[in-house]
Amino acid sequence: METHEAILLFVCGLVITLVVTPVVLRLTAGGLGADSPDHFRKSHEYAVCRLGGLPIFLSLLATIGCAIYFQPKFLSEWWPLLLCNLLIFTVGFIDDLKPLGARVKFVAQIAIAFLAYSLGLRIDILGSPVGSLVIDLGGFSLFATLLWLVALPNIINLIDGMDGLASGVGMFLCLTLGIVGLISNNMEVAVISLGMAGALLGFLFYNFPPAKIFLGDGGAYLIGFFIGSVSLASSNKGSIAAALLVVLVALGLPILDTAFAILRRGARGLPLFRADAEHIHHRLLVLGFSKSTALIAMYAVCVVLSLIGVSIFWSKGQTLPIAGAFFFILTLVAARYLGYIGNWSQLRTQWRRAMDRRKDVQYAHLLGQVLEIELDRFEDPKEYWDHFDKTLGRLGFIQNSKVQPEQLASGELVCLEIPLDQGGNNKWVLYHPPSANDNSYWGRIADCFHPAYAQALSRFHAADPPAAAASAPANDELPEAPPLSTRMKTAE
Repeated sequence: METHEAILLFVCGLVITLVVTPVVLRLTAGGLGADSPDHFRKSHEYAVCRLGGLPIFLSLLATIGCAIYFQPKFLSEWWPLLLCNLLIFTVGFIDDLKPLGARVKFVAQIAIAFLAYSLGLRIDILGSPVGSLVIDLGGFSLFATLLWLVALPNIINLIDGMDGLASGVGMFLCLTLGIVGLISNNMEVAVISLGMAGALLGFLFYNFPPAKIFLGDGGAYLIGFFIGSVSLASSNKGSIAAALLVVLVALGLPILDTAFAILRRGARGLPLFRADAEHIHHRLLVLGFSKSTALIAMYAVCVVLSLIGVSIFWSKGQTLPIAGAFFFILTLVAARYLGYIGNWSQLRTQWRRAMDRRKDVQYAHLLGQVLEIELDRFEDPKEYWDHFDKTLGRLGFIQNSKVQPEQLASGELVCLEIPLDQGGNNKWVLYHPPSANDNSYWGRIADCFHPAYAQALSRFHAADPPAAAASAPANDELPEAPPLSTRMKTAE
C-alpha cells in the first residue's frame, strides 16, 4: 500500500459517515435508541439518537473492504482485529437499545479482550524507547493485555459526556496512530487508522454541539477498543516501546480526567464508578466557557499531547522527559484552575476535612439510593415528594414553603442553588441553616440525591416538585445543624 491509498481511505471514511449518519437518523426518528434528558448530567432538551456507533462501524467496514481491494492479504492478517471490534461494538450497540447492566458489559469486555489475546493481539514484551532494556512479561502478558483492551473503551466512554468530545479525542488518536504507521512504514496501520479517523471526522459534523446524534456505548466502545487493538497490532512483536507509549501520551487528557474522578469520588466516600457532573468539561462550563469553546480548548490539549507522543516515537524516546514535564504541569494547572484543589498551601487541611466528611456523604448517598429504589413504590407524586422532603430533613435541609424572606436577609438560612443541567438554566433550590460547614459541603450532600430527584421529575413529568427541599425542624428557632457525624454519634 502507498501513502496516497491511506489518504484515499481517509476521504472514503469521511464521505461514508457523512452519507450514512443522516440515514440512521431517519430510520431512528420513531424513538429507537433515543437518549432522553434527565435534568441531571444531560443538558440536551429533547431526545437524541444514541446509535452513532452504527455509521462509524459501517464506515470502518467499508474502509477495510477498500483495504482488502488494494491488498487482498489484508483480511488474512487483520481478521482477528475486525472480529473483536465487531463483538465489542455489538455489546455497546445492544446496550444502547436496551441497557444490559454494568456487570454484563464488564464481563463481555473481559471475554472479548481474552479472545483478542488468544488470537495474537497481546503485550508480550515491555521495551524501553530509550536504551535496550527489554522485559519479557511472561505470565503477566495476559493481565497487561486485558487491562489495556478493557481500560481504553471505558476511558473513552467515561469522557463521552459532552457533544463532540469522545469522537474528537478518538479522531486525534486515530490520526496519531496513522502518522506513526506512516513514519514506521507500516502502511496497514496507517490505512486502517486514517480510515477510522476520516469516519470520526464525518461523524463530528453531526456530533458537534448541539449534537444531532450521540456516540452511545456502541460508538465509545468501538473507538476505545479500535485504538487499543490497532496499537497492539502495530507494535513490533508485542513491544510497548513504540505505538502503545504514543497512545498513552495522546490519551493524557482522558487519563487525567479519569484520575481526577477516581480521586474525587474516593476522597468523598462515593463509589468510584458513580456518575457525576464534575468532569473536566463540566468544570469548564461552570467557569463560563461555552460548549464549543470548552470543546476546542480540550481539542487543543489533545493535539499537543498527540504531537508530543509522535515526537517520542520519531526521536526514539529522546523527547520523553518533555512529555513527562508537560503532563505534570498540565495536572497541576488543571487541578487548581478547575477547582479540584482550592489552595495548594492548604491542601493537607482540605484533605483532612474531606476525610472527616466521608461518613456524612456516604450516609447521604445511601439515603439517595433508597429514594431511587422507593420511587417505584409511590403512585402519588405528592406522597413521594413528602417522603423526599422528610429524608432531606434528616440531613438538616429546610422545606422551601417554610422559608421566609427575613430569614434569608438575617442569615438564619442559607440558599443553595444546584444546576439541573450543564447549561445551568434550571436550578434546584435548597435551604439549610448556617453552620461550620460551607456551601460546598451542603452541595455534596445534596448531590447524593440528585439522581433520585431527576428520576422523580422524569417519572412524574413535573417541571418542579410540590416541595423541592426538606421539612423544617419541629421548633421555630431554626437552630444550627451540627455535622451529621455528631448527630449520628448522639443517636447511638
